Amino acid sequence: MKIKNTLPTFMAIIYITISLVSCQDDISTLGSDTIGGQDIDVTLNASSTVISYSKELGPVQTNQLPAYQLGTYNDPVYGKSKFELVSQLNLRTPDPDFGFEAVLDSVILYIPYFATGTELDEVITYELDSVFGADPINIKVYESNYYLRDYDPATGLQERQKYYSSLGNVFEMPSNVGPLIYEITDFFPNKDSYLVQSPDGDDEDTDPDENLEPPGLRVRLPVAFFEEKIMNQEGTTELMNNNNFKEYFRGLYFQVDDLGTDGNLFLFDINNAIVYMKYTYEETEPEEGVDGERLSGVFALNFVETNVNVNIIDNQLTPSIEAELDTVDTVNGESSLYVRGGEGIVTIIDLFGEDLDGNDIADELDVMRQEEWLINDANLIFYVDQDKMVGGASEPERLLIYDSKNALVLADYGLDPTITDLPGVALSGHLGILDRGTDENGDFYKIRLTHHISSLVHKDSTNNPLALIVTQNVLAGGFRDLEDPEAVGIDKIPSGSVLGHEGTILHGNNSAIEEKRLKLQIYYTKPN
Repeated sequence: MKIKNTLPTFMAIIYITISLVSCQDDISTLGSDTIGGQDIDVTLNASSTVISYSKELGPVQTNQLPAYQLGTYNDPVYGKSKFELVSQLNLRTPDPDFGFEAVLDSVILYIPYFATGTELDEVITYELDSVFGADPINIKVYESNYYLRDYDPATGLQERQKYYSSLGNVFEMPSNVGPLIYEITDFFPNKDSYLVQSPDGDDEDTDPDENLEPPGLRVRLPVAFFEEKIMNQEGTTELMNNNNFKEYFRGLYFQVDDLGTDGNLFLFDINNAIVYMKYTYEETEPEEGVDGERLSGVFALNFVETNVNVNIIDNQLTPSIEAELDTVDTVNGESSLYVRGGEGIVTIIDLFGEDLDGNDIADELDVMRQEEWLINDANLIFYVDQDKMVGGASEPERLLIYDSKNALVLADYGLDPTITDLPGVALSGHLGILDRGTDENGDFYKIRLTHHISSLVHKDSTNNPLALIVTQNVLAGGFRDLEDPEAVGIDKIPSGSVLGHEGTILHGNNSAIEEKRLKLQIYYTKPN
């Protein structure tokens, strides 16, 4: 998926600089090495204490995201999720002048999918990305009467207002839902570069230039609504600027009906979505009885990232999984770990056990510091519980691990040489892609923590709990808040995980299968 990489370049430079400064603390090769001319051996330690368990996230912040979702997705293990949207619109040109005798001819809503185009013999064919499910859905487009604030009055208007995935009950209140503008029936994403549905059933369009548009949800909206809402307001204060306009026309509300089937789901970049209005007008005021030359014009209403856009998520979590998550053992850890994106599930990982001597350092880590272990390589390997998973395309390809207390990626993130690769393969050294069939113990994710563990040993970094989460894009920067952080024990999750609708089940530290238990592998040397 082509969600933009929002990790700032300067962060990668900072991490690389830190790596160069601290490289003296790390030995990069496994096997034998030399210190002061003496042969030394690398030791594997896999006995460090690891406690792992999972928690439901509850409602998550769903505004200010790098992409948005619309539709339904039925996970074969976790159950069904529905994703709806409330979104503001901008006047591309404030205080518009539509000319004389303007007549609105057509209104097009266009939301392009993520897609890759290939040109052959001047013909472009597309392959869709980030489209899931195989059944049609209905989408109702309403005017929203709910005013979306840009800034939070509780902070003295100093911080952006946060909106959460649980707001469906608020947005759908009768006082907050305006008139139904249009219903899209039996909708399924189409990879053709041109798709039109018309309120009057006429799907023909003679404009050849529109065939150049990449595939997307593209429908004709009723002219009468926008004629009254926009065209007839020319010269009024409502269209004078975008602040006035967003108070006057508060946005669109996209409701989804899965028709009782699995439905379908697609992700899209809000910056590329648009409503454009085609109209004709006369350039000068017409004389009585004289037909002047009519010209064509286009007026656009933009969906933009800087506006307030909110995804509403409704999960129907499988009851057996929900029951397990209600009784997790946070002291000894669990046999099964659950991770799911969206308004999903996070796994918490505590390393190195207890602090029995009361010096605020876990005893196992204290020994490593006193003995000055040199960390060659460190990994967490998460085996998929294939008895509980169905496998195949429903499993997420990527997981992301981070410092749950400070909401920061680990040092290994910025030091991974694949950080500049495309999202699907980027950071594969640190955040390994789901590995199928290369290990006799089954499918697994390998998360490399070499620099993180080295920092804990040599730089007195704080040993905070780690959080493991599904992500739709490992390069999507930024974190989003949880509505009830105290219930989970963490404050934020990566924005890429909000967009992750898939889930998996992993073996925990107390798995009944010894060889598949979650362990921390550390390859290290001790100086003489």
